[in-house]
Order: sequence, then structure tokens, then C-alpha cells
Amino acid sequence: MARFDRYVLSQLFVLFGFFSLVLVSVYWINRAVILFDRLIADGQPASVFLEFTALSLPNVVRMVLPMSAFAASVYVTNRLASESELVVMQATGYSPWRLARPVVIFGLIVGTFMMVLTQYLVPTSLEQLRFRENEISGTLSAKLLREGEFMNPSEGVTFYIREITPEGVLKDVFLSDRRNADRATTYSSVDGFLVNEPTGPKLVMVNGIAQALNTETRKLTKTKFTDFAYNISDLIDAPGALFKPLDQRSTAELYFATDLVSKATAQTPGRILEEVHGRFNQPILCVVAALIGFSTLLVGGFSRFGVGRQIIGAILLLVLVKLVESIVTDPIRANANLWPLVYAQSVFGLGVSILMLRLAARPRRRRKDASLSEARA
Repeated sequence: MARFDRYVLSQLFVLFGFFSLVLVSVYWINRAVILFDRLIADGQPASVFLEFTALSLPNVVRMVLPMSAFAASVYVTNRLASESELVVMQATGYSPWRLARPVVIFGLIVGTFMMVLTQYLVPTSLEQLRFRENEISGTLSAKLLREGEFMNPSEGVTFYIREITPEGVLKDVFLSDRRNADRATTYSSVDGFLVNEPTGPKLVMVNGIAQALNTETRKLTKTKFTDFAYNISDLIDAPGALFKPLDQRSTAELYFATDLVSKATAQTPGRILEEVHGRFNQPILCVVAALIGFSTLLVGGFSRFGVGRQIIGAILLLVLVKLVESIVTDPIRANANLWPLVYAQSVFGLGVSILMLRLAARPRRRRKDASLSEARA
């Protein structure tokens, strides 16, 4: 590899790491705030919050990689142009195609990392995240232990706690059980405790009253009690076989068992093939994003006023690439035979990059032809 290629690659990866860190931090903070509020409010320890954050990180990285590659390419190309390094390299005989070689290598390396994410890390992490979410949502703390909030842990059951003391005493407990169509029972007590027993968890209410309403006779029966144990094991859903969305299934499963997955997820074969080929298309988009950022800025050449217009043009081209994706999405999902259209945005982006590199090479050829004609004259 030429020294120029190593130099440009080092610049690209430094800026790529910086932009990736910034973008991942922005996405991570937004995700972390929601997770922290939900998990800590449910009484979960900080270790669960860190686990959930780590499991959501691969998907966040997958989303920001193309944007980071584009931003790094634009920034490095702008700096090389402003410091006249590109002009010097072109004067030594480097064509735009040759100058683009380190950018292509950079895009391929980033695309390889993206391939690892889309094919293995993201599906595995999302599957584990969904499992842990269902597991935690079925625990006692997530289902019942929320202060000042009316909850419905099961259909026909309403539960309320005014306060939970540091000693674990539940203050002003209210429980309404309407699962029996002929009889509605309401329990209220001053204090309460949650007790785990071999037969299942129980809610022990102290100094309260039970009111039973017969819906047929409209007769209300009241019973005061000193202590009363209520079995709440049936209010907590044990995590079992979890429904797996498409983004949590392996590529081999989606491709070789499309019909079975379609029945299990109620998704069309076109949607499944879109997911499969989208995992191969995303690494290509990393190369496309880097090339668009480089080739668009190379068109303008050196200018004292900078390359602001070219940067805006590169951003608009990236938006057009995304627009192509949105245009072909519905036809693919409606007709599975149109799955090659998944790669339309990559083909469009590569075509635009090639066109820009050709435009960047033309002025130089014209200057060279003019100099040759003057020499002949």
C-alpha cells in the first residue's frame, strides 16, 4: 500500500472513530434515559440497567456506522482540499480514481465490521434483550411494586399501593379481583407484605376488609380480617417461549425457512427477504456513503471559498439514496420476487459516485489537452 493510502486511511479511521463515538453516545443517552427511568422505577438494580444498555449497543452501532463513514470521508476530504494536499497529489499524476482507492479500502473495512454486526451480533443481542425484558416484566417488582399507581397485572385484577417503606411494608393496599363473572371481590388493608413460599408468592394483608359483590343478586358481603393471605402466583406470567421478530432471527433461518417464518411471524415472504438482503446491503452502504462524501467534494477542486456547496450536495445525495430505499420498500413487501430491488439504493449510490469521479477527472484532462495543443503550436 502506498504511503499516501496509509496516510489517508489513518486520517479516515481517526475521524471515523470520533464521529462514531459522538453518534453512539447521542443514541445511547436517549436509550439510556428511557431504560433508566423504567428499570429503576421498577426496582431493578443498576446491573440490570447496564446489561440492557450493553445488549442494545450493537444495534445502535449498526445504525450509526454509515453516517460515521460519510462524515469521516467528508471531513478528511475537506481538510485535504483546504490544505492543498489533493492538488499536490493530482499534480504528481494521481487521478480521481487513484485518489479514491484509500476511501474504497476504508469503506470495505467498515462494511466488514457492519457485516459482522448485521449477521450475528445484532440478531443475537436483540434476542437476548427481548428475553430479558420479558423475564423482568414477569417479576414481582415489575408487576406489583409501584407506588401510587393503579396496575393491572392480569385481566380483571387491579392493584394499588400508596407507599412502600424502606422495611418493605406495603401501605394502604388495594386489590380488586373481577375475574369471576358472578362474583367481584375487593380487598383493602392498612399494611401488606409479599412473601415467597414453595407454593408460590403470596400477598399478606393486615388489618383490612374484604367486600364481595354477587353480580346476580346484587348482594354485598363485608368481612373484616386481621390478616389474610392472597395467592398472587397466577398474576405473574412465567416467561416461556418468546415470540421472535424478524430482526432477532438468523439469516440462515430467514432465507432457508421463509415459509415457516412467514407463518410464525405473520409477515409476508417479501418482508422476510427484504430483511435478509438488507443485512447484506447495509455493509455495501458503508462503501457507498464513504464514496459519496469523497467524490462529491472532489468535483469542485480547490477553492479559496471552501467546499460548502459540495458538502451540501453530498448530504442531498445521501438523502436521495435513502429516498430510493423508501420507494422500493412497498413493492418488495408486496412481491417477494422483487427482492433484488433491496440493492437499488446501493446501485444508485455507486452510480452517483462513479459519475462524480468522472466529472472530477474531466477538468484535468481539459487542462492537459490545452497544454499539449499549446506545446504543438
